[in-house]
Amino acid sequence: MVATEYHSPQSIIDNLHTAIIVIGENLQVININPAAEMLFHISNNRAVKKNLRELIIDEHEFFDRLERSLVSAHPYTVYEDQLQLHNLQKIDVDYSVSPLSYSHHGKYLLLEFIRLKTHQKLSHEESILSQIDASKSLLRGLAHEIKNPLGGIRGAAQLLERKLDDDESRQFTQVIINEADRLKNLLDRMVGPRDIPTKSEVNIHKILEHVRQLVLAETGDIAITADYDPSIPDLYADEAMLIQVLLNICRNAVTAIHDAGIDDGLINLKTRTQRNCKIGTQTHALVAKIDIEDNGAGVDTSLQEKIFMPMITGHADGTGLGLSIAQSLVQQHHGLIEFDSRPGKTVFSLLLPITTHS
Repeated sequence: MVATEYHSPQSIIDNLHTAIIVIGENLQVININPAAEMLFHISNNRAVKKNLRELIIDEHEFFDRLERSLVSAHPYTVYEDQLQLHNLQKIDVDYSVSPLSYSHHGKYLLLEFIRLKTHQKLSHEESILSQIDASKSLLRGLAHEIKNPLGGIRGAAQLLERKLDDDESRQFTQVIINEADRLKNLLDRMVGPRDIPTKSEVNIHKILEHVRQLVLAETGDIAITADYDPSIPDLYADEAMLIQVLLNICRNAVTAIHDAGIDDGLINLKTRTQRNCKIGTQTHALVAKIDIEDNGAGVDTSLQEKIFMPMITGHADGTGLGLSIAQSLVQQHHGLIEFDSRPGKTVFSLLLPITTHS
């Protein structure tokens, strides 16, 4: 006989990706799971014994339906509803309400919330990763086909240079050699980094402060604030790669602020944790989320769907490789870069799994 591992109902609820709230009579919160903590921006300890009206502002007969279900013991589901939270944030959700078995302890309702943006986000992430993989395969093939004749051109220019006697003619062959090298370097950057990450235990806040000081030294007219969660443990990551990623995004933020002609430019660096976070096809128990927010011009809507593709840029003097390379570096850490942008507020978010060396 094979022994089976027992999981308590509470542990099962805690590990669900959907937000669960259990309430009793008088709409008092009995329990919320980690996904609900994230959705409603409140911990289980703070939520328990509060009235649900302190978490959700009554809209669209939300509480009327709950009270009717408590009386009738009938389950129901509502699709594509919008709720306003206690912090005035509005969320679009599907939610189901299920009466739990009644006993002498009273009546209870189990509320299950699925944020609509989650479905869209997962689909968008899969699209981003698929596009990046497809573009990399195409670029590698093109780079190989271009590098071969490019090497021949460079070699022929070197041979010709040796046969030339006057320095003036050699200047032209040197131009050919230099341009061939420049094109080769550009192709290497388009294909993306090939280096294997050299990982160690790193403090993400030390890295962020290092990047903050570098960017402040480069520009004196923009304020850079920090909002860190000190409880985030060390990450097992390549420090140099993370610095490169964060520097690129921060410098893009500076450019966006300057392009908008904003006098009181502001960049905010923020860290938080997320539980049971799905990146691609893998779910991670704990993830560090690093937000870089700026009040610049925003990402042009025509570029937003392809911003991480190589050679895509909104700047005349840009190469369009920075964000593509940054995404590749973060992917090597099993993470992802996502963003949300509108004029006056752009947020690039790094999602990095928190793992140990083992």
